[in-house]
Amino acid sequence: MAISLPGVCLPSSIQPFSFHLPRSSSQMIQYGFHSSLMRKARYQPHSPSFRFRTHRKYEDFLQGTCHQNVLREDKSMGIRCEASSSTVSATPAMDWVQKTIELPEFRRGCHIITKRIYSAVPEIKQYEVGIAHLFVLHTSASLTINENASPDVPLDMEDTLSKIVPEGRHYRHLDEGLDDMPAHVKASLMGSSLSIPITAGRFNLGVWQGIWLNEHRDYGGPRRVCVTMYGKKRPDQRAYC
Repeated sequence: MAISLPGVCLPSSIQPFSFHLPRSSSQMIQYGFHSSLMRKARYQPHSPSFRFRTHRKYEDFLQGTCHQNVLREDKSMGIRCEASSSTVSATPAMDWVQKTIELPEFRRGCHIITKRIYSAVPEIKQYEVGIAHLFVLHTSASLTINENASPDVPLDMEDTLSKIVPEGRHYRHLDEGLDDMPAHVKASLMGSSLSIPITAGRFNLGVWQGIWLNEHRDYGGPRRVCVTMYGKKRPDQRAYC
């Protein structure tokens, strides 16, 4: 685990300690990155002695050394320094998976694709906790999360979008058909990406939530979606059912 300072983060290789600096010292550290004076200075509070050493890299610059293996609070300075001989436990490594999947051609409208995503990325079953990011690689299709039960909801959604952004010759961009420019507008309104939490090998969606692909063109063709997953896998390397 990295050790946090006001406005900074120390690498895990640093000897473990925790401390609380007074306001003036915190400000000195927080804004010291932009001051050559702070980079060259050595800040030495009262006992237990604590110092910052001058190095080119901020990581080395921020490395502190507690010279006494004691725990002491100096109320006058507002400093607490705790030294330990144990090593700092590193943050668990994040496991990444990325796939670009191709979905078949859909008719114009809104389509629930949750099961298709599960089938395309079986690796999700290995994750204990994580995040899935979905990104559609097109400008006339979009992604959203909505009702997964009633078949009327996707139909009503398409009707509503068509009323909000109607087709017509009032657009400048007509080179690719009357449905093209409205498709671009709808895609921007609905969005091109989703971030969904992963819990115990599944998308942590609500009971009535599903992943939608919204096809905004009459003949959009196959659509590609990039799925990126990262998080912590099961310690036993097994997959959830």
